[in-house]
Amino acid sequence: MTTLTVTFAPNRKKARVEVDADKFERLAGVLGLFSPEFLTSVARSEEEIKTGKTRVLRSLKSLRRA
Repeated sequence: MTTLTVTFAPNRKKARVEVDADKFERLAGVLGLFSPEFLTSVARSEEEIKTGKTRVLRSLKSLRRA
């Protein structure tokens, strides 16, 4: 099993994750990020963003009201 190094900055809400490039490619392959279906969905999402078919969410709570 591969491990990821996660570093949390003190008094911040951000985390930094360091991954070896080879391990990342292996993880991406396992998750299916190189599959044709995933790449097609990314291209479709980019097109929807360009045409304005998306909206900005301030929080997940706002989805309940919609």
